[in-house]
Amino acid sequence: MSYSDATAAATTEFGPQVRRVTLEKQSEIRIQVPQISPLKIRVLYGNVEIFGSELPQNIWLTFPPLQRFAVFTWYGATLEIDGVTKTDTISDETPMISYLNVHNSLQIQRHRVTSSTRDYVSSQGPRVIIVGEDSGKSTLAKMLLSWAAKDGCKPTFVDLNVGQSSITITGTIAATTVEMPVDPVEGLPLHKALVHYFGHSTVMNNIKLYKYLVEELARELEEEFALNGESRRSGMVIDTMGWTNGLGYELLLHAIRTFNASVVIVLGQETKLTNDLNKAFRFKKNVQILNLERSSGVFPRNSDLRKTLRNNSIQKYFNGARNNLTAYTKTAKFSDMQVYRIGALIGKSSSTKHKENYGNPLKITPVLIDKDLVNTVLAISYAKHPEHIISSIVAGFVYITDVDLGEEELTYLSPSVAELPSKIFIMGTLTWHQT
Repeated sequence: MSYSDATAAATTEFGPQVRRVTLEKQSEIRIQVPQISPLKIRVLYGNVEIFGSELPQNIWLTFPPLQRFAVFTWYGATLEIDGVTKTDTISDETPMISYLNVHNSLQIQRHRVTSSTRDYVSSQGPRVIIVGEDSGKSTLAKMLLSWAAKDGCKPTFVDLNVGQSSITITGTIAATTVEMPVDPVEGLPLHKALVHYFGHSTVMNNIKLYKYLVEELARELEEEFALNGESRRSGMVIDTMGWTNGLGYELLLHAIRTFNASVVIVLGQETKLTNDLNKAFRFKKNVQILNLERSSGVFPRNSDLRKTLRNNSIQKYFNGARNNLTAYTKTAKFSDMQVYRIGALIGKSSSTKHKENYGNPLKITPVLIDKDLVNTVLAISYAKHPEHIISSIVAGFVYITDVDLGEEELTYLSPSVAELPSKIFIMGTLTWHQT
Protein backbone atom coordinates (compact mmCIF):
# COMPACT_ATOMS: atom_id res chain seq x y z
CA MET A 1 0.00 0.00 0.00
CA SER A 2 1.35 3.43 -0.88
CA TYR A 3 0.40 6.85 0.38
CA SER A 4 1.32 10.30 -0.84
CA ASP A 5 3.79 12.42 1.06
CA ALA A 6 2.42 15.34 3.05
CA THR A 7 2.01 18.13 0.50
CA ALA A 8 -0.09 21.20 -0.09
CA ALA A 9 -2.55 18.99 -1.99
CA ALA A 10 -3.71 16.89 0.95
CA THR A 11 -3.20 15.66 4.47
CA THR A 12 -3.85 12.14 5.72
CA GLU A 13 -4.67 11.05 9.27
CA PHE A 14 -4.40 7.40 10.24
CA GLY A 15 -6.43 5.43 12.77
CA PRO A 16 -6.63 1.76 13.76
CA GLN A 17 -9.21 0.97 11.07
CA VAL A 18 -10.39 4.21 9.53
CA ARG A 19 -8.20 6.93 8.15
CA ARG A 20 -9.14 10.47 7.24
CA VAL A 21 -7.99 12.19 4.04
CA THR A 22 -8.27 15.90 3.38
CA LEU A 23 -8.12 16.99 -0.26
CA GLU A 24 -7.36 20.51 -1.36
CA LYS A 25 -9.20 22.10 -4.29
CA GLN A 26 -8.84 20.47 -7.72
CA SER A 27 -7.07 17.42 -6.36
CA GLU A 28 -7.91 13.73 -6.20
CA ILE A 29 -7.05 10.50 -4.47
CA ARG A 30 -6.54 7.59 -6.86
CA ILE A 31 -7.52 4.24 -5.41
CA GLN A 32 -7.14 0.61 -6.37
CA VAL A 33 -9.23 -1.81 -4.33
CA PRO A 34 -7.42 -5.12 -3.78
CA GLN A 35 -8.76 -8.44 -5.00
CA ILE A 36 -9.24 -9.87 -1.52
CA SER A 37 -11.59 -7.38 0.16
CA PRO A 38 -13.93 -4.41 -0.47
CA LEU A 39 -13.31 -0.83 0.62
CA LYS A 40 -15.59 1.73 2.28
CA ILE A 41 -15.52 5.48 1.75
CA ARG A 42 -17.65 8.31 3.08
CA VAL A 43 -17.57 12.08 2.58
CA LEU A 44 -17.38 14.12 5.77
CA TYR A 45 -17.05 17.58 4.29
CA GLY A 46 -17.21 19.18 0.85
CA ASN A 47 -18.26 17.90 -2.54
CA VAL A 48 -16.44 15.07 -4.30
CA GLU A 49 -17.18 13.05 -7.42
CA ILE A 50 -16.23 9.74 -8.97
CA PHE A 51 -16.60 9.45 -12.76
CA GLY A 52 -18.37 12.82 -12.67
CA SER A 53 -21.00 11.56 -10.20
CA GLU A 54 -21.24 13.40 -6.89
CA LEU A 55 -21.03 11.32 -3.72
CA PRO A 56 -23.50 11.91 -0.86
CA GLN A 57 -22.18 13.16 2.46
CA ASN A 58 -22.02 11.06 5.64
CA ILE A 59 -22.99 7.80 3.92
CA TRP A 60 -20.59 4.88 3.70
CA LEU A 61 -20.23 3.56 0.15
CA THR A 62 -18.77 0.09 -0.35
CA PHE A 63 -16.54 -0.47 -3.37
CA PRO A 64 -16.04 -4.10 -4.43
CA PRO A 65 -12.67 -5.78 -4.99
CA LEU A 66 -10.67 -4.81 -8.08
CA GLN A 67 -12.46 -1.49 -8.56
CA ARG A 68 -10.23 1.40 -9.59
CA PHE A 69 -11.29 5.03 -9.40
CA ALA A 70 -10.31 8.57 -8.45
CA VAL A 71 -12.19 10.68 -5.89
CA PHE A 72 -11.94 14.28 -7.13
CA THR A 73 -12.92 17.57 -5.55
CA TRP A 74 -13.24 20.97 -7.17
CA TYR A 75 -13.21 23.02 -3.95
CA GLY A 76 -11.74 20.81 -1.23
CA ALA A 77 -13.15 17.94 0.84
CA THR A 78 -12.52 15.54 3.69
CA LEU A 79 -13.06 11.78 3.38
CA GLU A 80 -12.86 8.73 5.58
CA ILE A 81 -11.54 5.46 4.16
CA ASP A 82 -12.22 2.15 5.90
CA GLY A 83 -10.24 -0.82 4.67
CA VAL A 84 -7.05 -1.78 2.90
CA THR A 85 -6.17 -0.40 -0.54
CA LYS A 86 -3.85 -1.93 -3.10
CA THR A 87 -2.65 1.57 -3.93
CA ASP A 88 -3.82 5.08 -3.08
CA THR A 89 -2.05 8.22 -4.19
CA ILE A 90 -3.03 11.88 -4.00
CA SER A 91 -2.35 14.38 -6.76
CA ASP A 92 -3.32 17.89 -7.76
CA GLU A 93 -2.11 17.29 -11.32
CA THR A 94 -5.26 16.28 -13.19
CA PRO A 95 -6.75 17.02 -16.64
CA MET A 96 -10.19 17.70 -15.13
CA ILE A 97 -10.34 21.33 -16.30
CA SER A 98 -9.84 20.28 -19.92
CA TYR A 99 -12.43 17.50 -19.53
CA LEU A 100 -14.95 19.95 -18.07
CA ASN A 101 -14.27 22.38 -20.91
CA VAL A 102 -15.17 19.63 -23.38
CA HIS A 103 -18.39 18.99 -21.48
CA ASN A 104 -19.28 22.68 -21.55
CA SER A 105 -18.63 22.78 -25.29
CA LEU A 106 -20.88 19.74 -25.80
CA GLN A 107 -23.61 21.38 -23.75
CA ILE A 108 -23.47 24.46 -25.97
CA GLN A 109 -23.93 22.20 -28.98
CA ARG A 110 -26.87 20.44 -27.33
CA HIS A 111 -28.57 23.76 -26.57
CA ARG A 112 -28.13 24.91 -30.16
CA VAL A 113 -29.89 22.01 -31.79
CA THR A 114 -33.50 22.36 -32.73
CA SER A 115 -36.31 19.96 -31.86
CA SER A 116 -37.80 20.32 -35.32
CA THR A 117 -38.35 16.91 -36.97
CA ARG A 118 -38.31 18.65 -40.34
CA ASP A 119 -34.55 19.00 -40.17
CA TYR A 120 -33.23 15.76 -38.73
CA VAL A 121 -29.54 16.62 -39.14
CA SER A 122 -29.74 20.00 -37.40
CA SER A 123 -31.61 18.45 -34.46
CA GLN A 124 -28.83 15.95 -33.69
CA GLY A 125 -26.79 16.48 -30.57
CA PRO A 126 -23.04 15.88 -30.44
CA ARG A 127 -21.82 12.35 -31.13
CA VAL A 128 -18.56 11.91 -29.29
CA ILE A 129 -16.24 8.96 -29.87
CA ILE A 130 -13.22 8.44 -27.60
CA VAL A 131 -10.18 6.70 -29.06
CA GLY A 132 -6.63 5.90 -28.00
CA GLU A 133 -4.45 3.14 -26.64
CA ASP A 134 -4.37 1.82 -23.08
CA SER A 135 -6.74 2.92 -20.33
CA GLY A 136 -8.70 6.08 -19.52
CA LYS A 137 -11.31 6.11 -22.28
CA SER A 138 -14.17 4.60 -20.28
CA THR A 139 -13.41 6.90 -17.33
CA LEU A 140 -13.69 9.99 -19.53
CA ALA A 141 -16.85 8.59 -21.14
CA LYS A 142 -18.49 8.14 -17.73
CA MET A 143 -17.56 11.71 -16.75
CA LEU A 144 -19.08 13.19 -19.90
CA LEU A 145 -22.21 11.08 -19.43
CA SER A 146 -22.61 11.97 -15.75
CA TRP A 147 -22.11 15.69 -16.28
CA ALA A 148 -24.59 15.69 -19.17
CA ALA A 149 -27.18 13.80 -17.10
CA LYS A 150 -26.65 16.19 -14.18
CA ASP A 151 -27.45 19.05 -16.57
CA GLY A 152 -30.73 17.41 -17.55
CA CYS A 153 -29.73 15.61 -20.75
CA LYS A 154 -30.15 11.92 -21.57
CA PRO A 155 -27.15 10.92 -23.69
CA THR A 156 -26.72 7.44 -25.12
CA PHE A 157 -23.61 5.51 -24.19
CA VAL A 158 -22.28 3.15 -26.87
CA ASP A 159 -19.70 0.54 -25.88
CA LEU A 160 -17.74 -1.03 -28.73
CA ASN A 161 -14.97 -2.47 -26.56
CA VAL A 162 -15.67 -6.21 -26.59
CA GLY A 163 -12.56 -6.97 -24.52
CA GLN A 164 -13.52 -4.79 -21.53
CA SER A 165 -17.23 -4.06 -21.81
CA SER A 166 -18.63 -1.43 -19.44
CA ILE A 167 -22.39 -2.00 -19.82
CA THR A 168 -22.59 -5.76 -19.40
CA ILE A 169 -20.34 -8.80 -19.77
CA THR A 170 -17.26 -9.12 -21.95
CA GLY A 171 -17.87 -10.02 -25.59
CA THR A 172 -20.76 -7.64 -26.18
CA ILE A 173 -21.51 -4.55 -28.24
CA ALA A 174 -24.11 -2.47 -26.46
CA ALA A 175 -25.80 0.89 -25.94
CA THR A 176 -27.81 2.35 -23.08
CA THR A 177 -29.48 5.66 -22.28
CA VAL A 178 -27.98 7.48 -19.30
CA GLU A 179 -30.63 9.50 -17.48
CA MET A 180 -28.81 9.89 -14.14
CA PRO A 181 -25.15 10.37 -13.22
CA VAL A 182 -23.35 7.02 -13.42
CA ASP A 183 -23.45 5.10 -10.16
CA PRO A 184 -19.77 4.82 -9.07
CA VAL A 185 -20.34 1.31 -7.69
CA GLU A 186 -23.10 -0.27 -9.78
CA GLY A 187 -21.94 1.29 -13.05
CA LEU A 188 -24.05 1.96 -16.12
CA PRO A 189 -27.76 1.07 -16.41
CA LEU A 190 -28.48 -2.29 -18.01
CA HIS A 191 -32.27 -2.62 -17.84
CA LYS A 192 -32.93 -0.65 -21.06
CA ALA A 193 -29.73 -1.54 -22.89
CA LEU A 194 -29.53 -2.75 -26.48
CA VAL A 195 -27.06 -5.64 -26.35
CA HIS A 196 -25.59 -7.68 -29.20
CA TYR A 197 -23.51 -10.75 -28.40
CA PHE A 198 -20.23 -10.92 -30.27
CA GLY A 199 -19.16 -13.85 -28.13
CA HIS A 200 -15.39 -13.28 -28.05
CA SER A 201 -13.00 -11.09 -26.06
CA THR A 202 -11.03 -10.11 -29.16
CA VAL A 203 -12.30 -8.84 -32.52
CA MET A 204 -9.68 -10.96 -34.30
CA ASN A 205 -11.93 -14.01 -33.79
CA ASN A 206 -14.47 -12.64 -36.27
CA ILE A 207 -13.81 -9.18 -37.72
CA LYS A 208 -16.66 -9.34 -40.21
CA LEU A 209 -19.16 -10.17 -37.46
CA TYR A 210 -17.82 -7.32 -35.31
CA LYS A 211 -18.32 -4.79 -38.10
CA TYR A 212 -21.77 -6.18 -38.85
CA LEU A 213 -22.86 -5.81 -35.22
CA VAL A 214 -21.47 -2.26 -35.05
CA GLU A 215 -23.54 -1.37 -38.12
CA GLU A 216 -26.63 -3.11 -36.71
CA LEU A 217 -26.40 -1.24 -33.41
CA ALA A 218 -25.95 2.07 -35.23
CA ARG A 219 -29.02 1.33 -37.35
CA GLU A 220 -31.09 0.55 -34.25
CA LEU A 221 -30.03 3.78 -32.57
CA GLU A 222 -30.87 5.82 -35.67
CA GLU A 223 -34.36 4.32 -35.59
CA GLU A 224 -34.70 5.20 -31.92
CA PHE A 225 -33.41 8.74 -32.43
CA ALA A 226 -35.87 9.30 -35.27
CA LEU A 227 -38.69 8.74 -32.78
CA ASN A 228 -37.13 10.26 -29.64
CA GLY A 229 -36.17 13.92 -29.95
CA GLU A 230 -34.73 14.11 -26.44
CA SER A 231 -32.30 11.25 -27.04
CA ARG A 232 -31.41 12.66 -30.46
CA ARG A 233 -30.62 16.10 -29.04
CA SER A 234 -28.61 14.63 -26.15
CA GLY A 235 -26.34 12.74 -28.55
CA MET A 236 -23.94 9.88 -27.93
CA VAL A 237 -20.72 9.09 -26.12
CA ILE A 238 -18.93 6.13 -27.72
CA ASP A 239 -16.16 4.08 -26.12
CA THR A 240 -13.79 2.05 -28.30
CA MET A 241 -11.05 -0.56 -28.12
CA GLY A 242 -7.43 0.29 -27.38
CA TRP A 243 -6.27 -1.10 -30.74
CA THR A 244 -5.39 1.92 -32.88
CA ASN A 245 -2.93 0.75 -35.53
CA GLY A 246 -3.26 -1.36 -38.66
CA LEU A 247 -6.60 -3.13 -38.74
CA GLY A 248 -7.49 -1.54 -35.41
CA TYR A 249 -7.25 1.90 -37.02
CA GLU A 250 -9.48 0.76 -39.88
CA LEU A 251 -12.06 -0.41 -37.35
CA LEU A 252 -11.90 3.01 -35.65
CA LEU A 253 -12.58 4.73 -38.96
CA HIS A 254 -15.45 2.32 -39.57
CA ALA A 255 -16.98 3.18 -36.17
CA ILE A 256 -16.55 6.95 -36.64
CA ARG A 257 -18.28 6.82 -40.02
CA THR A 258 -20.95 4.30 -39.02
CA PHE A 259 -22.13 6.34 -36.04
CA ASN A 260 -21.62 9.69 -37.84
CA ALA A 261 -19.43 10.94 -35.00
CA SER A 262 -19.09 14.71 -34.83
CA VAL A 263 -16.37 14.88 -32.16
CA VAL A 264 -13.40 12.50 -32.02
CA ILE A 265 -11.42 12.68 -28.78
CA VAL A 266 -7.93 11.21 -28.98
CA LEU A 267 -6.86 10.47 -25.42
CA GLY A 268 -3.19 10.65 -24.53
CA GLN A 269 -0.01 11.49 -26.40
CA GLU A 270 -1.13 9.90 -29.65
CA THR A 271 0.49 12.25 -32.17
CA LYS A 272 0.42 9.82 -35.10
CA LEU A 273 -3.18 8.80 -34.45
CA THR A 274 -4.26 12.44 -34.16
CA ASN A 275 -2.48 13.35 -37.41
CA ASP A 276 -3.92 10.35 -39.23
CA LEU A 277 -7.45 11.19 -38.13
CA ASN A 278 -7.04 14.85 -39.07
CA LYS A 279 -5.91 13.72 -42.51
CA ALA A 280 -8.73 11.18 -42.88
CA PHE A 281 -11.41 13.77 -42.05
CA ARG A 282 -9.80 16.91 -43.44
CA PHE A 283 -12.72 17.41 -45.85
CA LYS A 284 -15.37 16.72 -43.21
CA LYS A 285 -16.21 20.09 -41.70
CA ASN A 286 -18.69 18.51 -39.31
CA VAL A 287 -16.03 16.25 -37.67
CA GLN A 288 -13.88 17.81 -34.95
CA ILE A 289 -10.68 16.08 -33.79
CA LEU A 290 -9.56 16.86 -30.23
CA ASN A 291 -6.45 15.63 -28.44
CA LEU A 292 -6.82 15.52 -24.66
CA GLU A 293 -4.34 14.66 -21.96
CA ARG A 294 -4.74 11.31 -20.28
CA SER A 295 -4.68 11.44 -16.49
CA SER A 296 -1.34 10.39 -15.04
CA GLY A 297 -3.35 8.43 -12.51
CA VAL A 298 -4.82 6.01 -15.06
CA PHE A 299 -4.08 2.47 -13.95
CA PRO A 300 -2.49 0.35 -16.70
CA ARG A 301 -3.95 -3.08 -17.44
CA ASN A 302 -1.64 -5.98 -18.18
CA SER A 303 -2.91 -9.17 -19.78
CA ASP A 304 -3.44 -10.94 -16.45
CA LEU A 305 -5.46 -8.04 -15.05
CA ARG A 306 -7.56 -7.84 -18.22
CA LYS A 307 -8.35 -11.54 -17.92
CA THR A 308 -9.30 -11.07 -14.25
CA LEU A 309 -11.52 -8.10 -15.09
CA ARG A 310 -13.25 -10.06 -17.85
CA ASN A 311 -13.98 -12.85 -15.39
CA ASN A 312 -15.13 -10.28 -12.87
CA SER A 313 -17.61 -8.75 -15.35
CA ILE A 314 -19.36 -12.13 -15.61
CA GLN A 315 -19.31 -12.53 -11.83
CA LYS A 316 -20.90 -9.06 -11.53
CA TYR A 317 -23.62 -9.96 -14.04
CA PHE A 318 -24.76 -12.99 -12.05
CA ASN A 319 -24.08 -11.82 -8.49
CA GLY A 320 -24.16 -8.01 -8.65
CA ALA A 321 -21.40 -5.44 -8.16
CA ARG A 322 -21.75 -5.78 -4.39
CA ASN A 323 -22.19 -9.57 -4.56
CA ASN A 324 -25.71 -9.01 -3.23
CA LEU A 325 -27.76 -10.69 -5.97
CA THR A 326 -28.93 -14.28 -6.11
CA ALA A 327 -28.11 -16.41 -9.13
CA TYR A 328 -30.49 -19.32 -9.67
CA THR A 329 -29.49 -22.86 -10.60
CA LYS A 330 -31.98 -24.29 -13.08
CA THR A 331 -32.28 -27.17 -15.54
CA ALA A 332 -33.53 -27.55 -19.09
CA LYS A 333 -34.01 -30.45 -21.46
CA PHE A 334 -31.91 -30.60 -24.62
CA SER A 335 -35.15 -30.30 -26.58
CA ASP A 336 -35.88 -26.93 -24.94
CA MET A 337 -32.62 -25.31 -26.07
CA GLN A 338 -31.31 -24.57 -29.54
CA VAL A 339 -27.67 -23.50 -29.42
CA TYR A 340 -25.99 -21.83 -32.39
CA ARG A 341 -22.64 -20.30 -33.21
CA ILE A 342 -21.81 -17.59 -35.72
CA GLY A 343 -18.86 -18.33 -37.97
CA ALA A 344 -16.10 -20.68 -36.88
CA LEU A 345 -15.76 -21.98 -33.35
CA ILE A 346 -12.27 -20.65 -32.65
CA GLY A 347 -10.08 -22.50 -30.20
CA LYS A 348 -12.29 -25.52 -29.50
CA SER A 349 -10.98 -28.01 -31.99
CA SER A 350 -8.77 -28.31 -35.04
CA SER A 351 -10.93 -31.05 -36.51
CA THR A 352 -12.55 -30.73 -39.93
CA LYS A 353 -16.05 -30.24 -38.52
CA HIS A 354 -14.92 -27.00 -36.84
CA LYS A 355 -13.17 -25.60 -39.90
CA GLU A 356 -16.10 -25.55 -42.27
CA ASN A 357 -17.21 -21.96 -41.43
CA TYR A 358 -13.89 -20.16 -41.89
CA GLY A 359 -15.03 -19.16 -45.37
CA ASN A 360 -18.26 -17.61 -44.08
CA PRO A 361 -17.82 -15.69 -40.79
CA LEU A 362 -21.55 -14.88 -40.66
CA LYS A 363 -22.81 -18.42 -41.17
CA ILE A 364 -25.15 -19.60 -38.39
CA THR A 365 -24.53 -23.23 -37.42
CA PRO A 366 -26.25 -25.45 -34.84
CA VAL A 367 -24.06 -26.58 -31.94
CA LEU A 368 -24.25 -30.16 -30.70
CA ILE A 369 -25.15 -30.13 -27.00
CA ASP A 370 -22.44 -32.10 -25.22
CA LYS A 371 -19.91 -31.78 -22.41
CA ASP A 372 -18.03 -29.06 -24.33
CA LEU A 373 -20.75 -26.62 -23.23
CA VAL A 374 -19.76 -26.87 -19.56
CA ASN A 375 -18.33 -23.53 -18.28
CA THR A 376 -19.49 -21.65 -21.36
CA VAL A 377 -21.56 -18.47 -21.27
CA LEU A 378 -24.50 -18.50 -23.69
CA ALA A 379 -26.51 -15.49 -24.81
CA ILE A 380 -30.31 -15.74 -24.91
CA SER A 381 -31.39 -14.39 -28.29
CA TYR A 382 -34.64 -12.55 -28.97
CA ALA A 383 -34.56 -13.98 -32.50
CA LYS A 384 -37.74 -15.79 -33.52
CA HIS A 385 -35.83 -17.90 -36.06
CA PRO A 386 -32.13 -18.88 -36.23
CA GLU A 387 -31.56 -16.87 -39.42
CA HIS A 388 -32.39 -13.69 -37.46
CA ILE A 389 -29.80 -14.28 -34.73
CA ILE A 390 -27.20 -11.78 -35.96
CA SER A 391 -29.67 -8.94 -36.37
CA SER A 392 -31.39 -9.56 -33.02
CA ILE A 393 -30.45 -8.22 -29.60
CA VAL A 394 -30.10 -10.58 -26.64
CA ALA A 395 -32.20 -10.81 -23.48
CA GLY A 396 -29.37 -11.86 -21.20
CA PHE A 397 -26.97 -14.69 -20.45
CA VAL A 398 -26.79 -18.09 -18.79
CA TYR A 399 -23.79 -20.05 -17.57
CA ILE A 400 -23.71 -23.80 -18.22
CA THR A 401 -22.55 -25.73 -15.14
CA ASP A 402 -23.30 -29.29 -16.18
CA VAL A 403 -24.49 -31.43 -19.10
CA ASP A 404 -26.12 -34.78 -18.37
CA LEU A 405 -25.97 -36.80 -21.58
CA GLY A 406 -27.94 -39.69 -20.14
CA GLU A 407 -30.89 -37.56 -19.02
CA GLU A 408 -30.39 -35.12 -21.92
CA GLU A 409 -30.51 -32.27 -19.47
CA LEU A 410 -28.44 -29.10 -18.92
CA THR A 411 -27.87 -27.35 -15.60
CA TYR A 412 -27.33 -23.63 -15.86
CA LEU A 413 -26.99 -20.50 -13.77
CA SER A 414 -29.41 -17.63 -14.41
CA PRO A 415 -29.70 -14.17 -12.81
CA SER A 416 -33.49 -14.50 -12.93
CA VAL A 417 -35.91 -17.01 -11.43
CA ALA A 418 -38.26 -16.48 -14.39
CA GLU A 419 -38.55 -18.89 -17.30
CA LEU A 420 -36.18 -18.37 -20.20
CA PRO A 421 -37.63 -15.86 -22.70
CA SER A 422 -36.37 -17.81 -25.72
CA LYS A 423 -35.18 -21.24 -26.80
CA ILE A 424 -32.50 -19.81 -29.08
CA PHE A 425 -29.00 -19.38 -27.62
CA ILE A 426 -25.71 -18.08 -29.02
CA MET A 427 -22.36 -19.65 -28.20
CA GLY A 428 -19.00 -17.95 -28.65
CA THR A 429 -15.65 -18.63 -27.01
CA LEU A 430 -16.51 -16.96 -23.70
CA THR A 431 -16.06 -19.19 -20.66
CA TRP A 432 -16.22 -18.58 -16.92
CA HIS A 433 -14.81 -20.55 -14.02
CA GLN A 434 -16.98 -19.60 -11.08
CA THR A 435 -15.12 -18.74 -7.88
